[in-house]
Amino acid sequence: MVQHDERALYIISVAADLAGVHPQTLRIYERKGLIEPARTEGRSRRYSERDIALLRHIQALTQEGVGLAGVRRILDLEARVADLEDELAQARVEAVAAVDRVHRSYRRDLVPLSRTVVPSRCRA
Repeated sequence: MVQHDERALYIISVAADLAGVHPQTLRIYERKGLIEPARTEGRSRRYSERDIALLRHIQALTQEGVGLAGVRRILDLEARVADLEDELAQARVEAVAAVDRVHRSYRRDLVPLSRTVVPSRCRA
């Protein structure tokens, strides 16, 4: 099922207005591989809320002076960081489960000695 922010709803002119750019800019971004809008059966571009957010992010980066090649590299690195964060979260879940399995495997028939045991005195 397509999530709400992934539904391709907006035509190029509306997407450009929402992102604050010219429609031709969206075509350039697409040619440079920065964005890949959905297509209708007639090949018309359709943009989702997620696409609009990405366009705004790209626009903010370019307004800070980052070139399109730099924007592409930043987007790739941000995606890689997100993937690594997901992997780390999964590894943490697995580590907690492994520790829990080890704790459950402890022998329960062993009783720890009390630290209050008085040592016996040897008579020599």
